[in-house]
Amino acid sequence: MPTYSGNIRKMRGQAEIGSTVEYSLPIGDSHISMNPLIGTALKVSYQGVINCVHCNTKTKKSFNQGYCYHCLMKLAQCDTCIIKPETCHYEQGTCREPQWGEDNCMNDHFVYLANTGTLKVGITRHVSDGVSSRWIDQGATQAIPILRVKNRLLSGLVETVIKQHIADKTNWRAMLKEHPKEADLIAMREHLFGLVEMELDDIGSQYGLQAISLIDMPAIDIQYPVSEYPSKIKSINLDKEFEFEGVLNGIKGQYWMLDNDRVINMRKYSGYHLDITTN
Repeated sequence: MPTYSGNIRKMRGQAEIGSTVEYSLPIGDSHISMNPLIGTALKVSYQGVINCVHCNTKTKKSFNQGYCYHCLMKLAQCDTCIIKPETCHYEQGTCREPQWGEDNCMNDHFVYLANTGTLKVGITRHVSDGVSSRWIDQGATQAIPILRVKNRLLSGLVETVIKQHIADKTNWRAMLKEHPKEADLIAMREHLFGLVEMELDDIGSQYGLQAISLIDMPAIDIQYPVSEYPSKIKSINLDKEFEFEGVLNGIKGQYWMLDNDRVINMRKYSGYHLDITTN
């Protein structure tokens, strides 16, 4: 029974259109290929040690899914404008890390619709590979890019307009309960455009005609390696339960689904030092 030890990072999920998401879990200097472990028993032990995912400093508490407090307050990627892109302040000259902002915020972003158990709107920087890692992290079974905007601030302004009519958060319990019914994302896109046309025109008038452009793309389907969904959800908290074991029934989003209806958000414990034994 091999045992992997080290600080973990968020799972990496990759998929081509029409194929099942392939997951790997970074742990220490290794990667665990997760899909082959569906249906097998795992044992996970938390060693009580957390290292910041950015500076590697030992920290008693993790913030923003893996950062120490110093990095939380210093890094641009931990600023509140990452959660609320409509508050991006790069152009005001107050970005914590101007080069990071230039590389990550001052470029094209995409507004999308997704089916994560409920319909939602969101933003991502990458759709060129067909399946955005953002959609995978949220456990979306369907997604469609609907608008292209020229920077992160604009993506937040557009999302703010659209989320008046549709959720912008993933209901993780609904996402994990079952495979959702297929939704007509194209029809929803057209419906939403009819509702927000004036507001989008106002944003375009303020920021330029090329600031927002429509995208005419088909919706894509995303499959996950799940053999059985939980009928009820019992969340595992590593800060209280230092050890758990069970059969891995599936992976969706950043969650492991285990037998006895237990689930764990692995991304939440980025930076935690774990021992993972596979059967």
